[in-house]
Amino acid sequence: MLTIITPDICDAFPDVQVLEPTFANFGGVDAFYGPVRTIKCFEDNSLVKQAVAEPGDGAILVVDAGGSPRCAMLGDLLAEQAVENGWAGVVIYGCVRDVDILATLPLGVQALGCHPRKSEKRGEGQRDVTISFASATITSGNWLYADNNGILIADRELPLDQV
Repeated sequence: MLTIITPDICDAFPDVQVLEPTFANFGGVDAFYGPVRTIKCFEDNSLVKQAVAEPGDGAILVVDAGGSPRCAMLGDLLAEQAVENGWAGVVIYGCVRDVDILATLPLGVQALGCHPRKSEKRGEGQRDVTISFASATITSGNWLYADNNGILIADRELPLDQV
């Protein structure tokens, strides 16, 4: 995987969307990128659990959890499953938990914050839909680039060898 630096990507590709700077890095991988797969759910991580159990093929799971600060949508067990199934990262517009363990895993994880409470399991939500948060609109098939500087969304895979 090529090294990515989001400021350089922004300079080379000014048409990328930049998410508002409200996310923190919780995973063991600080810089990650890949094709996006989306989930929209609120305080119910059933679809997150379902997705990470499937082959990730280097994709990034982007979860619109409504920005809820009341529970975690990803913890150590689901993150470990994401690693086992080849996901490159998870970006959550919401919270995560088990952050000390997340920091040891070879997975990119960015979220708004952490919360010790687990989410509900009602089987609610939608997959592969267009989602909007943090001043960005994201669709499955977009490409996400993330590091400690921020998160970018492109409508296509970017030629990083030109950065």
